Amino acid sequence: MRGHGKLVHNAQRRDDGWKETLLVSSQIDVLIRGGRVVDGTGNPWFYGDVALSGDRVLEVAPRNHIETGRAREVVDASGAIVCPGFIDIQSHSIVPLMVDGRCLSKVRQGVTTEIMGEAWTPAPFGGRIEDPLGDQPAWRHRLGDWPEHARSWRCFGDWLRAMVDRGVSPNVGSFLGGGTLREYVKGMDMGEPSAEELAEMRRVMEDSMRDGAFGVSYALIYPPDAYASTAEITEVCRVVAECGGVYITHIRSEAEELLEAIGEAVEIGRGAGVPVEIYHLKASGERNWHLMPRAIGAIERAREEGVDVTADMYPYTASGTGLSAILPPWTAEGGKLYERLRDPEVRARARRDILHPRGGWEAMASPADAPLTMPVGFRKPENQRFVGRRLSEIADELGKDWVETVFDLLVSEEQSIPTIYFKMSEDNLRLQLVQPWIKIASDAGGLDPEWAVEAGPVHPRAYGTFTRVLSRYVREERLLALEDAVRKMTSAVADRLGMRDRGILRSGCYADVVVFDPDTVSDLATFERPHQLSVGVRDVWVNGRRVLSAGEHTGALPGRFVTGPGVP
Repeated sequence: MRGHGKLVHNAQRRDDGWKETLLVSSQIDVLIRGGRVVDGTGNPWFYGDVALSGDRVLEVAPRNHIETGRAREVVDASGAIVCPGFIDIQSHSIVPLMVDGRCLSKVRQGVTTEIMGEAWTPAPFGGRIEDPLGDQPAWRHRLGDWPEHARSWRCFGDWLRAMVDRGVSPNVGSFLGGGTLREYVKGMDMGEPSAEELAEMRRVMEDSMRDGAFGVSYALIYPPDAYASTAEITEVCRVVAECGGVYITHIRSEAEELLEAIGEAVEIGRGAGVPVEIYHLKASGERNWHLMPRAIGAIERAREEGVDVTADMYPYTASGTGLSAILPPWTAEGGKLYERLRDPEVRARARRDILHPRGGWEAMASPADAPLTMPVGFRKPENQRFVGRRLSEIADELGKDWVETVFDLLVSEEQSIPTIYFKMSEDNLRLQLVQPWIKIASDAGGLDPEWAVEAGPVHPRAYGTFTRVLSRYVREERLLALEDAVRKMTSAVADRLGMRDRGILRSGCYADVVVFDPDTVSDLATFERPHQLSVGVRDVWVNGRRVLSAGEHTGALPGRFVTGPGVP
């Protein structure tokens, strides 16, 4: 944990210097008065005042204990909640932030920090990677000169620094995509890396940690991540551990082999001595819902045995990924998925694997799942009639079985086709939410309905993850205490990432602050009408600058590159 200790030491030195400056001047830029302060730690709320100076929290005090005459601006928060900005540990805002740095759908939920990198990052670029933006077709035509610029991103932090230079509203940080790491060294080839290739993976991983990565992220149902063995990931994670980082993972199965997949994550954590974070914990498919209590038990046992494993989730009973996830991973070998799907022999073999899976990969759909599978992200005009319809309906219209329909749609579109899978249990969701080691994460990017609607429907989690928790599970159902829900969105995430100066309201911490109305905060996005912004979040500050005022985006772009523990 050498790098982690260095981060805390440096942060303390920065805070000390900042506090010394305050002895000279205690000017308050913004005084947020009279709200119920939920400080992010899980402690009970209290009526208080929060003073901001520059990019920091100057003081948090009981109500009326700070003189208003000291403040340039006074904000009346009576009847509202004042809390730290939310930190999304599973954001997919890489491309959306290139389109629009305001990150509107997230800021409207109170998100002030976006942590990206599941499986893929656009940097480092080099090695065997041919296109730094990869298979990211949505809104690509809106990227201007970003694709050309991306080819200069040789090291991990280049793209994040470029984002901040151009301007973003939230803070931005990332894990190194494990798929990017593997593609850099082995392209889309299957098989174990050679000793030389593994050494190169370790080198790129260490360089990325020194350049700001929070750790490494593998999504083990998608190629090329799916080609990585437990031993390979463990070896990469040893480098992450040496730098104080985290292994974060979309585990190899969230269905029939859920328990085995959690076991693999725990094995990697134990073998590499690295903390483990499991993305979007779920038991997918009704036949697997009974596994969730056992999955929670497996995580609890691992923690009792000294393995630092925790998880996060989104508050919906449907997941979202590509229609291509139905295919066995070998179909994408060599990066020629759509070409290979034109081969009848490949189709015949893939059909056998889909209908009779033999383990080792997650079969995303079965005959019973076709009515629960809804492709939404078609691009070609001739396929627009299929948007938002169930796979079983599309197959009936085409006069084909559902497997052949999947093949034909993917060949037609030559893209993964964003798809929603309605395969989770509300009872399990509620059971997961109350676990003390669970955090809230969106698994989505920050969008603006005005331009995002052109790509068709999306999962509503992009617009409503955090506000849905606050409205449905805190206010309406009282499943979570307000203070615990806020903790799961703030300090629990910051602590996991080693960020000691964000995620709580405390003197000296960065001024990422949210004011919301607990009686009206709500998500409006639905699966039928997803492009609807949340309501009830009134004001948001990022690094002391207001990006949301009375529910409207100010246009401010004060976000910074937040770095992981390996930075020297």
